[in-house]
Amino acid sequence: PASASAQRFPFYLQKIEDGHLNNSLGSPVQADVYFPRLIVPFCGHIKGGMRPGKKILVMGIVDLNPESFGISLTCGESEDPPADVAIELKAVFTDRQFVRNSCVAGEWGEEQSSIPYFPFIPDQPFRVEILCEHPRFRIFVDGHQLFDFYHRIETLSAIDTIKINGDLQLTKLG
Repeated sequence: PASASAQRFPFYLQKIEDGHLNNSLGSPVQADVYFPRLIVPFCGHIKGGMRPGKKILVMGIVDLNPESFGISLTCGESEDPPADVAIELKAVFTDRQFVRNSCVAGEWGEEQSSIPYFPFIPDQPFRVEILCEHPRFRIFVDGHQLFDFYHRIETLSAIDTIKINGDLQLTKLG
């Protein structure tokens, strides 16, 4: 059964039914972020947008020979004109960078790239948490705070879309 494997392998895909994510014990948990299928490239809606105290969880497994993958929080899904990007996180394996930036009104800001260490390993699971605080996003990887990114988009509730692409498999979003 799925629940037995979910208990042995908590980073594998959890069952989704009726808009509820089931935790590994099988009891339904109302999800703030509901995604029907975790296919990369991925685009999903963040119910009610971002606000201080809200957390986005992305769990996955890095591909065996990765070049890069990206996680973006955007203001809608529009491609033309492009939606504002509140934060784009990009893991680049060739130079072991985890860069972040934002794009407001079609203009990319200053890229930030300093990190204490590169947290991603090919063919290994990872857990990224994006915690929204009043002045900034706080980024955790596998439970360790890696960096802060100060908001460049003032209206947090407008940040209502998550996009994920690149060399990874998604196992859980919340």
